[in-house]
Amino acid sequence: MTDLKTLYEEDTVAWAENQAEALRAAARGGSNQALDWENLAEEIEDLGKSLRIGLGSQISRIIQHQVKLAHSPAGDPRRGWRRTIRQARAEIERILEDSPSLRREVAGLVKDETARSIELAIKDIEEYGELGRLELPLLRRERYSPDQVLGDWFPPEPSGE
Repeated sequence: MTDLKTLYEEDTVAWAENQAEALRAAARGGSNQALDWENLAEEIEDLGKSLRIGLGSQISRIIQHQVKLAHSPAGDPRRGWRRTIRQARAEIERILEDSPSLRREVAGLVKDETARSIELAIKDIEEYGELGRLELPLLRRERYSPDQVLGDWFPPEPSGE
């Protein structure tokens, strides 16, 4: 049990995956405990899914604000966008400290969240009439690396600033 307690304390996602599988194995083995084995396993798995969703959400926030920094000519919200990026990066670090096994998923999440995040940023920028139609195809092809999302990188200011 000490190993599982340590795993729980060091990596919640890995613990949840381990425990969900253990519950399913116990159910297949015919445990006589009056427990809802499959739903218990699903609930424990959902803990890991929730942490993944939170990680993806923070990655999306960063990408959205990076797009705005790179393409919006607006001056006033820029400091707020940078602050939001720094806050999201700090939240990601907390998630990854709690569940280091999620680090191996960062690159995939960055890739998966990029197109959706760019579209959300486009909607925000268009709402203020700040985006020309000629920029859209180029903007939609932008890609970000995990280092750009999680590191200290900020996009260059848009031309004309």
